[in-house]
Amino acid sequence: MSEVRSKAGLAKETLVKLNGLSTAAKNDALLKMADALVANQHSIIEANAKDLERGRANGTSPSLLDRLALNEARIAAMADGLRQIVELPDPIGDQLDHIERPNGLRIEKIRVPLGVIGIIYEARPNVTVDAAGLCLKTGNAVVLRGGSSAIISNTRIVEVLQEALAASEIPVHSLQLIQDTNRASVDEMLKLNGLLDVVIPRGGSSLIQNVVQNATVPVIETGAGICHTYLDATAKPDMAEAIVLNAKVQRPSVCNSMETLLVHADFAAAYLQSIATSLKAKNVELRGCERTAQYIQIDQTASEQDYATEYNDYILNVKIVNDINEALTHIRTYGTMHSECIVTEDASHAAQFLQEVDAAAVYHNASTRFTDGFEFGFGAEIGISTQKLHARGPMGLPALTSTKYRVYGTGQIRS
Repeated sequence: MSEVRSKAGLAKETLVKLNGLSTAAKNDALLKMADALVANQHSIIEANAKDLERGRANGTSPSLLDRLALNEARIAAMADGLRQIVELPDPIGDQLDHIERPNGLRIEKIRVPLGVIGIIYEARPNVTVDAAGLCLKTGNAVVLRGGSSAIISNTRIVEVLQEALAASEIPVHSLQLIQDTNRASVDEMLKLNGLLDVVIPRGGSSLIQNVVQNATVPVIETGAGICHTYLDATAKPDMAEAIVLNAKVQRPSVCNSMETLLVHADFAAAYLQSIATSLKAKNVELRGCERTAQYIQIDQTASEQDYATEYNDYILNVKIVNDINEALTHIRTYGTMHSECIVTEDASHAAQFLQEVDAAAVYHNASTRFTDGFEFGFGAEIGISTQKLHARGPMGLPALTSTKYRVYGTGQIRS
């Protein structure tokens, strides 16, 4: 039996016990996991150093190395994420509806776990902890399959978490890590109907599309982040510059960072040079349309492919538009329904943008970097869904549940 099938089977066997645990028991396990991460931080950092060394040798970009890197502060943040999940309400068992039928039937709709969740992700080891915490809090078993670039880090992290679970009421086997980093292990997970109840991919466009196109197991699609910021003619210059810099350079390697800046021609004439100077000071490569080159010095002309690319790097497309409708057309053409922003003092333009943009999160006068479970008050997140079924946007605890109807009768039969 393959590693994937074996570990998914072990995870499934824990569901009955998991579903019977109290919130207190689950919270106790998460607190033990948080404490174990901090207590074992040095061995985790040592394991991570081996992944980083291998990444540098393989020519991994600095931005991706940053996503991979762990230190004491990041491990403390991972532990704090688990503690924040403890403080959040447990959605399992919540009554969503109550119906009294004329024949006396009493019907309740409640939240229940999804079951066994497969998480397929790439270079960020913090996802290992976030996914484990969110899934276990909601009574789900989880099978993790991280990328090869973080396999040593992830292996050590899961060892630490499983040691903590052994001292709790949550079964150790409810948390599994697939250590086979060959593509075949992903392909096998995608077709484990009967063992996996749902698969959630987190990563770049190629990973997500492979999962969506090839899975027979149900998928919650998290999307690539080709995010835009539109500076309208009435945007306040200081606010616009602060939002642009934050959206691009605060952490360019993540999916809610900005990839294309759309600028109204009137605003560009007065203020784009100042913004470009600030971006260049942060080592951002600027790619622009022909009109952009009339206002600022660009590094190269932006192509259609550039507008359709999620860089996750210090690269930014800049396009000049004549009005909000041209900006909206561009976003409809190239956006990935993730996060989009308008900076404007025109209330009607703000309302139009918020209404017409079809995305999981749409912003007026705020950076797209806020599309995040923690920033939305959900604690850690399992991912940011760009689909429209089941869950959309940052996915916290409720997104990891399904529903069940409980029907109470007194002997009723259907005529």
